[in-house]
Amino acid sequence: MVRRLRELYEGNTHEAHQFRYALLVFDVTTILFIVVSSFLPRFQALEWFDVIIGCVVLADFIARLVISRNRWKDFIHPATLADVAAIISFLAPVVGEGIGFLRILRTLRLLHTYQLLARLRADSVFFRRNEELIIASVNLGVFIFVMTGFVFETQRWTNTKIGNYIDALYFTIAALTTTGFGDITLTGTWGHLLSVVIMICGVTLFLRLVQVLLRPNKVRFACPACALQRHDRDAVHCKACGTILNIPDEGAI
Repeated sequence: MVRRLRELYEGNTHEAHQFRYALLVFDVTTILFIVVSSFLPRFQALEWFDVIIGCVVLADFIARLVISRNRWKDFIHPATLADVAAIISFLAPVVGEGIGFLRILRTLRLLHTYQLLARLRADSVFFRRNEELIIASVNLGVFIFVMTGFVFETQRWTNTKIGNYIDALYFTIAALTTTGFGDITLTGTWGHLLSVVIMICGVTLFLRLVQVLLRPNKVRFACPACALQRHDRDAVHCKACGTILNIPDEGAI
């Protein structure tokens, strides 16, 4: 059983690749469900969907721990702790809806597993050429989604201006860009602190994305002599040590 799970999660077979892509599809579908369900009134069928998703995430969590070679180190990893919080929150009909906002933490796993990144590099020319831009965009997108979820779930009961997920998203974008229209503000001490976090962390991630966009396009290839990673796409010699490079290309475009 352990061998089979390890093959699916860590293997290099076609079946393993399909399995990990299926997990990515599940994560994206979960994100869409969280957004859509924020507009709907709570009813029993919706709560059962929460429980079903929570059980799938729990099964994934247990499988990862079973195949782990260092369970304690993997358990305290931020992505694993995010999964624990998400599992509890998806089972909110059982343990209480008050912590339901923690389900947004499931998004922290998106595109942050080594196997998935390696597979995308192997399968997609577009991803290889734009990896830094894609990852910077995903990091910013995940941050916006997580912060919007926190704003929505912590403010909707006390703030009349936060009526749905779009209101929370509008505030998050306005705070992140420091536009500050002022028509929606967060109330209370925790609301003010959340606004500060959005402004400081969000601007940092946004500037990182801008930096990647404006920086000349480079190829990632380790120099065999000095291990310099980034080179011009048509580089013949390493600009740091002069060693002849043999950078593989994608052929004619």
